[in-house]
Amino acid sequence: MGTSFSSQMSKSKKTGGHKLQKEEGLPNPLPDSDPKAKKEPVNFNFVLQNAAEVPSFIWHMTKVEKLNLSHNRLPKLPPAVAKMEQIAVLNLSGNRIVHLPKEIGLLRNLKVLFVNMNYLCEMPEELSLCRKLEVLSVSHNFISELPATYSDLFKLRKLNLSNNWIVNIPSCVYQIRTLDFLHLGANKIENIAESIRCLESLKILIINNNKISVLPRSICLLASLELLNLDYNNIQTLPNDLFLLGRLSRIAWNPVDKGLHIQNNPLVKPLSEVVDGGIDMLFSYLQDLKN
Repeated sequence: MGTSFSSQMSKSKKTGGHKLQKEEGLPNPLPDSDPKAKKEPVNFNFVLQNAAEVPSFIWHMTKVEKLNLSHNRLPKLPPAVAKMEQIAVLNLSGNRIVHLPKEIGLLRNLKVLFVNMNYLCEMPEELSLCRKLEVLSVSHNFISELPATYSDLFKLRKLNLSNNWIVNIPSCVYQIRTLDFLHLGANKIENIAESIRCLESLKILIINNNKISVLPRSICLLASLELLNLDYNNIQTLPNDLFLLGRLSRIAWNPVDKGLHIQNNPLVKPLSEVVDGGIDMLFSYLQDLKN
């Protein structure tokens, strides 16, 4: 996927069975009777059970904060999920889900949602009501657009839309200014709008394996970028101001490395020989052109 974060999105625990458990951690120094004592989150795993529906008893476990239903055969998520008001992490990856119920918008404590590796063609508008959402992975589906209301997800930091059917980056994405990780790899994207400049917090932008031929000049204003993956596109020229991205510390070849990834593009300016010389040579070349 390109980074440790994106690889975590596609992983699941390989342990079968299910049990109600508390997250491991250091003992709480405060006694249970102390009103300030913090209770550890309750975690319920129902992974690799080959289940075609969610057992009804799960919806009565309203204290669960982390629910893992990944890698089953679930064709849908029942509206009863709304009963799980305490859920902060919901993992539905690796199922056969074709749509999510509008009731998912009632999970007002939801912070992390994994729905990668399903059969989703669209996302519910109601998810925008989950204003605490910080991580959303929708990779490996059939998504081509997102609801405009997703711009209201003002705490979203990590968004994975890779391996979908996106031709135009959804306009709402450019308005989520809190994003520090954006994965759009393996889609059908042909261009990046100048509005990319609004994502000032971006540290990682992965947009490899698309059909991009031109980079907008405004991408050079993303001063926080530490990883920019443009591999396997149709890019012929790089913006002269790219040298402004000083946190791109190298020309990167390994997918997990930070830096500028520019392999397998039909570069004309600069020539591939300049790129092969390393990031310093590339930036000096571009700065000379600018001057």
